[in-house]
Amino acid sequence: MVLLRRVIGDALRARRQGQHRTLREVSSAANVSLGYLSEIERGHKEPSSELLAAICDALGARLSELLREVSDTVALAEQMPGVLVPVADEPAPVAPAAVRKATNRGVRQVTSDGGVAVQVRQDSPLKATLRSTRVRPAERDVVCAA
Repeated sequence: MVLLRRVIGDALRARRQGQHRTLREVSSAANVSLGYLSEIERGHKEPSSELLAAICDALGARLSELLREVSDTVALAEQMPGVLVPVADEPAPVAPAAVRKATNRGVRQVTSDGGVAVQVRQDSPLKATLRSTRVRPAERDVVCAA
């Protein structure tokens, strides 16, 4: 099962690291403790909407952009059998050429034309880890063709 707080945390961490900023810088700008921001990024705590808006503001991002990215990640995960719901006898159809199985350890990668690449690791029947990254237009063609 994918935890929304982990997807939100991954998206926040990716934005912060993409700006080459430290947890201390962002926590200070968002007026949130460094430890709490770290727990949010690791998916251990789920931020309130007010706190999420403050963190987005500190990162110079719109809340709607972050939520759209999170929504795209979850939407791609929904296309993969067994990630959000248990696999029945017959797996749900998956968009052709959108899914690539990576290894025998349950790691799969899904891409979309929306500029999001999602890597899914099935940790257990009830737990999956999603890692999403934004794909630049030049990289998008390479990832989708793989």
